[in-house]
Amino acid sequence: MENKAHALAAGIFVVLVSAMLIAMAAWLTRDTGENRIYEISSAEAVNGLQSQATVRYKGVAVGKVMSIGFDPKAVGHVLVRLALDEGAPITAATFATLGFQGVTGLAFVQLDDEGDDKTPLATSQAEPARIPMRASLLSRLSDQGVAILTRLEQTADRVNQLLVPENQKQLMATIDGFGQTAISVQKMSDRVEKLSANMDAILNAQLGPQRVNIPRFVDDATTTLTTLQNTAGGLDKAVAEFKTTASAYTVLAERLNAKDGAVERLTEGAQALTQGAVALTEAGKAFNADTLPRLNRTIDETTRAARQVNRAVTAVSDNPQSLLLGNGVIPPGPGEPGFSVLKGKP
Repeated sequence: MENKAHALAAGIFVVLVSAMLIAMAAWLTRDTGENRIYEISSAEAVNGLQSQATVRYKGVAVGKVMSIGFDPKAVGHVLVRLALDEGAPITAATFATLGFQGVTGLAFVQLDDEGDDKTPLATSQAEPARIPMRASLLSRLSDQGVAILTRLEQTADRVNQLLVPENQKQLMATIDGFGQTAISVQKMSDRVEKLSANMDAILNAQLGPQRVNIPRFVDDATTTLTTLQNTAGGLDKAVAEFKTTASAYTVLAERLNAKDGAVERLTEGAQALTQGAVALTEAGKAFNADTLPRLNRTIDETTRAARQVNRAVTAVSDNPQSLLLGNGVIPPGPGEPGFSVLKGKP
C-alpha cells in the first residue's frame, strides 16, 4: 500500500508539473499586442504560404497570416487574412507580394509601399480593408520565360522561311552569276590588252616603213566593243540580282534589330533571368547566415532540456519517496564510520 501511495503521489506530481509547463509555454507565447486585420485577394496561386506565416513590411516582421481560404466575392481568387501590428505604416499605396525563404520553399507575405499616397488605410474587424496583390518575381520570370521561348520559336520559323530551298537556289544562282561576271571581266581585260597591243602595232606601222590593214583593225575593234557591251549587260543583270538579295537580307536584319524586336526581347529576357538568379542567390545567403545558426542553437537547447528531463525521470523512478520525503541522509554501511549492527539481527 505504501508503494502504491508513493507511485500515486509521483504520478500526480508529474501531471501537475506538465500542466505548469504547458501553462507557462502558453503564457510565454501569448500575443499581448493589438492587431489590425487586413485581407489580400489574389488570382495567383499561393504555393508555400501557410497559416501563421510571417508578414514583413520592407523586410521587418509586422504580423502573421491568420487564415487562407477562397474569396467569396471573387470566384477563383484566394483570400488571405492578415493580423498586423498597430505600428505598421499601411497606406493606400501599400501592395503585397509573395516571397520565399531561401531553399526551404516556405513563403511569406512581403508588403511594400511606392510612396505615392501617404493616406493611412482604414480597416476594421467587421470590414477588413484589402491590400492589392502583385505578381511575385518567380511568377514574372516564368511568364517572361514562356514569352521568350515563343519569340525564339517565331524567330527560328522566320529564319527557316528565309532559307527555304527556293531562296537557297536563288542565292547560289546569284553567286554563280558573280563568278561568271568575274570570268567575263577577265576575258574583257585580256581583250583590252590585245586591243592595246594592236593599237601599238598600228601606230608603229603608220609611223614605220610597214603598213597595217586599217579595215581589218576597225573590224577587230568593233567586235571587241560588241563583246564589251554584252559583258556589261551580264554584269548589270548580276548586280541587279545581288541588290535584290541584299535588300531581302537588309529587311530581315532591320526586323530583328528593330525596337521591341526579337533581339531586344531576347536581351530583356536574359536580363530578367539574370536578376532572378541574383535574387535567389541573395535569399540563399540570407538563409545560411540567419536561419541556420538559429535552428542549430534551438536544436542544442532542446537536446539539453531533454537530457535534464531524462535524468529527473530516472531519479524519480529509482527513488519515488524522494518526491515526498526528500533524498534524506544515507546511513553508513559496513566498514564506514558510525556503522552499528542493529540488535536482534545477526
